[in-house]
Amino acid sequence: MVLRDWLKGLEYECIRGSLDTEVSEVVYDSRKAAPGAVFVCMAGTRVDSHRFVPDVLKAGVRVLVTERGIEEELGKAAEESGLTEEELSRVTVLQTGDGRHALALLSAARFDYPAAKMVTIGVTGTKGKTTTTHMIKAILEAAGKKVGMIGTTGTVINGQVTPTMNTTPESYELHQSFAKMAEAGCQYMIMEVSSQGIKMHRVDGLAFDYGIFTNISPDHIGPDEHADFAEYLCCKSRLLSMCRIGLVNLNDGHFKEIVKDASCRLYTYRVKEDGETKADFEASNVRYVSRPDFVGTEFDVKGRYEMDVRLGIPGLFNVDNALAAVSICSFLDLSKERISHALEHVRVNGRMEIVHTSARCTVLVDYAHNAVSMESLLSTLRQYHPKRLVVVFGCGGNRSKERRYSMGEIGGRLADLSIVTADNSRFEKVEDIIADIRGSIEKTGGVFIEIPDRR
Repeated sequence: MVLRDWLKGLEYECIRGSLDTEVSEVVYDSRKAAPGAVFVCMAGTRVDSHRFVPDVLKAGVRVLVTERGIEEELGKAAEESGLTEEELSRVTVLQTGDGRHALALLSAARFDYPAAKMVTIGVTGTKGKTTTTHMIKAILEAAGKKVGMIGTTGTVINGQVTPTMNTTPESYELHQSFAKMAEAGCQYMIMEVSSQGIKMHRVDGLAFDYGIFTNISPDHIGPDEHADFAEYLCCKSRLLSMCRIGLVNLNDGHFKEIVKDASCRLYTYRVKEDGETKADFEASNVRYVSRPDFVGTEFDVKGRYEMDVRLGIPGLFNVDNALAAVSICSFLDLSKERISHALEHVRVNGRMEIVHTSARCTVLVDYAHNAVSMESLLSTLRQYHPKRLVVVFGCGGNRSKERRYSMGEIGGRLADLSIVTADNSRFEKVEDIIADIRGSIEKTGGVFIEIPDRR
């Protein structure tokens, strides 16, 4: 390939060199620099990779994409690398406004736009992304489709899971995974689209066929994340300008703010309550089912699509997630019988995951790790009217103490018995963390025991 072939959609100024330079790879890590590579410079919060220009030129790179002028770095390269004036004259430099944006577009081109070879579904929201993507995957696979998935649990291709550093990986890794999916014969690609992934331009240039916005509440606000809730909401809502068809939860209190700049064809879904504005897809007549062989919900889907659903994961918020999955799958011409079977038997690791059922008890695992999630979890389980509700939990170390105080208070208030144990204590003593939790449980008068060794 030549550089010119990879520049579709990218705004840039060619400072020096030729667009007809041969290229074979895109790199943003200077340690991977090699002849034929395009090195993308980015000024990050901790590291400005423009300073590695002399290193990558020494490694054989002859195409640089920068965010600023690099005359000083080129001069340093001549001194340190021993490059002659003639060799430096053959270096191509493109200057663009944002290196991360450039990396996303160059990566898509390098892998020959693999996402365009599949039906793509992006899911964003504060809660429910992982569960919703797993539900859609289960439905599609039950219908005999090959599916690739990227999210919190890693990258999944044909049942093989590869761990990822972020919910939404860096753009190069994304397109590399898309290429592997397409090569493996995947017809569909489903991914969680995080607010950070959008803010950091990791999904720039992607055009999703379908986008889902589950809900929003304050989260990921602070240093190195989002400045405030307004920025968080703005980043998430940009998914609705990156998809052809968008689906949004009408019950969310921020619905109008979420959709105000949407450019897709928009549909709504909601768990119906009397007197509410009508949505395109509605779940009604929700029943909580608890038997020795099944714990979950049953509900009716009405509106643009109609069917009865038996969902094998407890909780009203999972009715929300399942309704989103059914609504999107209604556009895909799938058998209702396959959809129904998939949702009855779906399992998501750590998301209301039923690990044991019997006449005596039901045991679930849930990764509730903050006050909002824990309160939602225990309140949901109360709706099944258990004879006894026991919660086993701990809190991570070197994190805000407010989290352990609030989780202790919720356990004391909503559970019949709290068993307090270790979580990832990091550099704190487990006993100190448990002491903080203990104090907040004691204030509620709740019953608890302590078993520091989680095993």
